[in-house]
Amino acid sequence: MTTSESRAISGYLERQLLIAMPSMGDPRFARTVIYMCSHNAEGAMGLVINKPYPGLTFPNLLTQLGIESTAENDIIVRQGGPVETGRGFVLHSTDYMRQGSVKIDEDIGIGLTATLDVLRAIATGTGPQHSLFALGYAGWGAGQLDAEIHDNAWLAAPADFELIFNPELDNLWDRAVRKIGIDVAKLASVSGHA
Repeated sequence: MTTSESRAISGYLERQLLIAMPSMGDPRFARTVIYMCSHNAEGAMGLVINKPYPGLTFPNLLTQLGIESTAENDIIVRQGGPVETGRGFVLHSTDYMRQGSVKIDEDIGIGLTATLDVLRAIATGTGPQHSLFALGYAGWGAGQLDAEIHDNAWLAAPADFELIFNPELDNLWDRAVRKIGIDVAKLASVSGHA
């Protein structure tokens, strides 16, 4: 890929869904759907939204953090990606925006907070109306994601609020692919270049 091609691609995936192609070679990303928080010339960062974190519930997490919960929370802890797996991120609706919150997508109302304050707010029922909690994130260095897109490892789709915050994770990858008008059964497992 030339430098001009890389510059043309950089940035366009921010606030999009990244959907792994069936031919994804990295098992950590097989059948993943990632909400892209940033994508620029320096790299990219996103959160996997459809992989539950094995053996960890949100109430257990709050207990481990010493946060007392007075609200009913059915939040599914998700594997946000293989980078900094001990670091937590809350992707949420923008009805909750406090110090440390970043508004990522004003069009569909998505923010991101990585402080304990948002967890305390969720635990007491004063947090965002819609949220998901992820441990870790997916990260790419400069040009790395652009090269993966060029190699047909990913599909890109417009972000969808309902899809992002839907707690039904089992078939989220299939629903994301269908959302962009592709028949999952016809999606080639091996892609080439024209």
